[in-house]
Amino acid sequence: MIKKILFGAFCIAQFSLVYAHNHNNGTPPHLTPNNGAVLYQQVPKSVIIKTKKFKIKIDQQPNGKYLYQSWAANGKITSKPSMIISDGEMIPDGTGGNYYFEFSNNGYTYQIWRNYLTDSAKKAPYTLNVDDQNGKNIVSQDGYVVKY
Repeated sequence: MIKKILFGAFCIAQFSLVYAHNHNNGTPPHLTPNNGAVLYQQVPKSVIIKTKKFKIKIDQQPNGKYLYQSWAANGKITSKPSMIISDGEMIPDGTGGNYYFEFSNNGYTYQIWRNYLTDSAKKAPYTLNVDDQNGKNIVSQDGYVVKY
C-alpha cells in the first residue's frame, strides 16, 4: 500500500514538472539576478509604454511575431494609432534578462529595449531608439510601463 502511495506521489510530481516546463507557451524565460537569487522573467505578451512623446503598445501575435502601435503621448489607446508596424522580433540581449523588440518601417529601425540590469536605480525600465536609413539615431527616449 505504501509503495502505491509513493508511486502515485512520484507520478504527480513528474507530471507537474512537465506541465511547468511546457507552460511558458514557447516564450523562453530570462534570468535576472536579484540579491544572489535567480528569478525567471517572462517577456510580456502585451505591454504599453509611455515616453516623453509617445505611447507605444507592443503585442505578441499568434505567429510569434510582435505588433508595434504608437500614439502621441497624450493620445488615447482607444483611438486609431498614428503608426502600426507588424512582424517585429524579440531579441534577447545577454543572459541577464535584457531584451529588445525590433521593428522595421520604410528603412527606419525601431527598437524598444527592456533593461533589467542597469547601473542606476533611476534608469527607466524601457528605452525607445529609432534609427534612420543610414543608421543614425534620431530618437532616444526613456519609457515607463503604463500597463502590462
